[in-house]
Amino acid sequence: MKSTDFFFVFFFISAVVFFTSCDKLPFTKKKELPILDTIVDFTSVDLSPSFTICDSLVDKQKKSDCFRKTIHQKIGEELKKHELVSADSINETIFVDILINSKGEIQFQNLKSSSTINMVLPQLDSLLKKSVNNLPKVYPAIKRGIP
Repeated sequence: MKSTDFFFVFFFISAVVFFTSCDKLPFTKKKELPILDTIVDFTSVDLSPSFTICDSLVDKQKKSDCFRKTIHQKIGEELKKHELVSADSINETIFVDILINSKGEIQFQNLKSSSTINMVLPQLDSLLKKSVNNLPKVYPAIKRGIP
């Protein structure tokens, strides 16, 4: 066998091996993977939290309204059990921040009221904490199937 024939055979076999084995080599190809939206924005929910009394409602807005009405009613009933006395009439809004966790447990977070309310009714914050702690079982809000 001549050296040119040997070179040609060697080159041919090398080329065949190289081109057929490219798929077998561990070169990574950049695959276009779809970007999944894994960030869940919990500032808006698919279903609002709910008390047992509101479960029969199907409409999202009616269910939300039922929850708000029921929570106001239950806290109001708890506050009526205590005598809150003021020399003057008070017409102010108090904001009560609560947290409903994924298990449906309600936690008192914060009370926002004016200095007038704090002076006239200093026990109001402890009464509201107690009222929130006495709320009935709540079903947590749902977003994308996640409580």
